[in-house]
Amino acid sequence: MDRKLQSALLSVQKPARYIGGEPGVIIKDADKVDVRFAFCFPDVYEVGMSHLGLKVIYEALNKEPDIWCERCFAPWVDMHKIMKEKNIPLYTLESKTPLKDTDIVGFTLMYEMSYSNVLQMLDLAQIPYYSKDRGEEYPLICAGGPCTCNAEPMADFFDFFILGEGEYLNTEICRAYSKCKKQKLSKLDTLKELSKIQGVYVPSFYDVEYNEDNTVKSVTPLYGAPIPCSKAIVKDFSKCEAPVNFVTPVIGAVFDRASIEVLRGCVRGCRFCQAGFIYRPFRERDVDLIDKNARELCHNTGYNQLSLTSLSTSDHSELEKMLDTIEPWTTEEKISITLPSLRVDNFSESLIEKTTKIRKSGLTLAPEAGTQHLRDIINKNVTEEEIEKTAKIAFNAGYTSMKLYFMMGLPGETMEDIKGIRDTCQKLLDIFYSLPNRPKGKPDISISVASFVPKPFTPFQFFGQNGAELIAEKQKYLMECIGNNKRIKVSYSDADRSFLEAVFARGDRRLSKVILDAYESGCMFDSWTECYDYERWVSAFEKNDIDMKFYRSRFRSFDEINPWDHINYGVTKDFLISDYKKSFQAITNRPCNKQCYNCGANKLLGRACFDYSKTTV
Repeated sequence: MDRKLQSALLSVQKPARYIGGEPGVIIKDADKVDVRFAFCFPDVYEVGMSHLGLKVIYEALNKEPDIWCERCFAPWVDMHKIMKEKNIPLYTLESKTPLKDTDIVGFTLMYEMSYSNVLQMLDLAQIPYYSKDRGEEYPLICAGGPCTCNAEPMADFFDFFILGEGEYLNTEICRAYSKCKKQKLSKLDTLKELSKIQGVYVPSFYDVEYNEDNTVKSVTPLYGAPIPCSKAIVKDFSKCEAPVNFVTPVIGAVFDRASIEVLRGCVRGCRFCQAGFIYRPFRERDVDLIDKNARELCHNTGYNQLSLTSLSTSDHSELEKMLDTIEPWTTEEKISITLPSLRVDNFSESLIEKTTKIRKSGLTLAPEAGTQHLRDIINKNVTEEEIEKTAKIAFNAGYTSMKLYFMMGLPGETMEDIKGIRDTCQKLLDIFYSLPNRPKGKPDISISVASFVPKPFTPFQFFGQNGAELIAEKQKYLMECIGNNKRIKVSYSDADRSFLEAVFARGDRRLSKVILDAYESGCMFDSWTECYDYERWVSAFEKNDIDMKFYRSRFRSFDEINPWDHINYGVTKDFLISDYKKSFQAITNRPCNKQCYNCGANKLLGRACFDYSKTTV
């Protein structure tokens, strides 16, 4: 290890974040690989090591003998300062190689508020921010993750984006890059070759023009680039192997457990949920493969907690069979099972019994809205009766506390809906006290209320976000409704942070200068309360004469060209428009495994998503 780095590690908190060498780490001979891929997570080690996508890509790429995938995380502010002072370039954990000496530097964009950290990492890596300023001597800079469905605010910083699912796509990209490298092609010619791969979006190959009112006028492809540019998907997810060799963190990750993704996509169609649309079509992993991979993963890592994860785990068609298959060996080996995304409408005594034999974890539910009318507007498809039934089951099983997730600022919301949040919580408390054999102790209901953010590729992408005064008024009214009820505890997300999130979610390429100016003024780790400074962001927008309200508060007409309309994530704009119109009338859709609504995602599969001849009412 370099002496300057050794000295730096003696001066920072949690130096283990920066040393590597964990159990399960992959070390290869750099001289015997063709492609070196640096996977960069724009947040601290503990957060990044919780990310399942990192583990998927790390294992998939390192299975290839001629590809070496290494990791890199954003240094915390103390390490950032020392690296700048001592001129230590940002490096990979596995080999301590500077990022600028690898072939491909790949970021994951999970959250809009991590954008400033991407620039922090490029800065520390001594790599120019803008792709136009990087010559042939620099690696290709790319990004994947959910935010790439509209990465236009970050487009000027990246050579290409990886759209969709990366299990096989990242390997294909590295193979194509290796071929170009051996042919000694220029960066431009290499990008031309990469752009031929489905799921690779090269933003510089699309020329964007704007109207006088600042809306997008046109997007013109260059060099034969595809338009629309379509995401990649794993068509046969049932047989897709899950990662079974996690690198085990040396310091506690936020979610430090074995995780198996049991299904991908979602059948529900909640109109606010971007993940539910961009991960379509719905596909299940085979139960026997889940069991096999889970056994291997727990054996290889030593974890005693197994998370069966997805957007909606209880929608797996063979969930009971899955639990019956896994339960014997997990019980014998004292491994607890968690189902982190249960639905209120298929919550059961059986699920509680099978997942609490070893350890009882906290219970979280997501009604999202306080009244049935608003739940119908957002297509939540959860009834008052189902919420009450779930509460009874949970309380009878010994739970005394619950956490509920709600949103504020949803389309069609009234103050009566805000009051409904309190009413829902009070009903649960009343149910607890009505049970003859209720658990000992007093009930506690914790509610988390987030400010709604309109997201691309959702029916609500057209909706203008509530302003600061209206959100503050709603928050105040909710607290007045709750009064001095000590059994209900409320927490809010930062409203101004949700405003920035909406700006970048629906933004365009003209925001890149704002992001850079904000970073250079000191913005980084914007998802961390102790680092977040909203006023610096406001100043960056003012400096560039850009009105945040244009992006976040404006209702968008259906015929407007959105910055992301040249990207194809499967769900068509026509479907989103028709579903948005349904929300005006509080018309709900059945889950799409019960009825097809022609969203368009089946075209990525080349077949129907479900066999509707087997559908039961």
